[in-house]
Order: sequence, then structure tokens, then C-alpha cells
Amino acid sequence: MLNEIYDSTKEHMEKSVNSLKRDFSTLRTGKVTTHIVEHIKVDYYGTPTALNQVGNVIAIDATTISITPWEKTMLSPIEKAIQKADIGVNPNNDGDFIKLFFPAMTSEQRQGIVKQAKGMSEKAKIALRNIRKDGNDDIKELEKEKEISEDESRRGQDEIQKITDSYVAKIASVLASKEADILKI
Repeated sequence: MLNEIYDSTKEHMEKSVNSLKRDFSTLRTGKVTTHIVEHIKVDYYGTPTALNQVGNVIAIDATTISITPWEKTMLSPIEKAIQKADIGVNPNNDGDFIKLFFPAMTSEQRQGIVKQAKGMSEKAKIALRNIRKDGNDDIKELEKEKEISEDESRRGQDEIQKITDSYVAKIASVLASKEADILKI
């Protein structure tokens, strides 16, 4: 019974860490990635559609993203969607494809993005604490139902805390790595 609670807790905490990594992928670092435009939705004949499903999105170099629509008629809607998304650059439309030129980040911008990353990691830690609370509540419920003893309950809660501590350390490690990536010039 306790092992099932431990496994469930680990599984949920792992999902929180993976979610944080996905969130981090949307942050801009010194090198531009296509993740920056992943969340942009384009009006494709009345249906909001992901940008990468209406055209080819590639990072040409460290500061440029090129978007080649599969249909020429999509150039204007893609351009409008990028402007509406407010990602910090204006699209350059040359009639065949759209290029996004990202200027080098200033140190203030880098610090702002690091601040965003820290906020995201703090939300992930809150999620871990909520998962820990759920695990401890499940253990207390087993004790209340007399399925485990008081000592087993205490040991179980200690184990849940150890699991939580290990995942908090993972989050700190992921944050430190991302922070280094953002601040690297």
C-alpha cells in the first residue's frame, strides 16, 4: 500500500518536472529556437491552427527563424498571428516566406527571462508541495483506517519528504542549467 503511494507520488512529481522543462523551452536563450513560436496560433480558414502545421518553421542561425507556409495565401495570416503574439520581433515577409530576426539580448532582457524562469520553477515547487500533501494525506488515511500503524505512518511520511526533497533538487538543477543557458553570451 505504501509503495503504491510512493510510486504515485514519484510519477506525479516527475510530470511536474517535465512540465517545467516544457515551460523552459519557450523561454528565449542566447540562441533562438523554434520553441519560441510554438504557441502561436494562425487563423487557417477560420480554425486556430498551430504555426508549425501551416508551414515549415526552422531556425536558420542563432538569431533568425524562417517560416515557409505550405500555401502562399497563408503569408498574411501568419504575419498577423506573429504580430499579435508579441514575441518581440516584427515579421519580414518577402512574398515567399517570413523571416524573424531576433536582436541580441541585452543584459536586462536576460535578467528578465531569468526572473521568469525562477517564477516557473517556483510554481513547479508549489506543485511538488501539493503532491507531497496528497501523499501524506493518503498515508494518514491508511493510519486512520487502521491499515498501518502510527510508526509506519511516520516512516511513510518521512519517505514522502525524501522523495519531495529529491525532486526539489531536480528542479533546482534544471533551473541552474537554464539560467546558465540564458546568461551565456
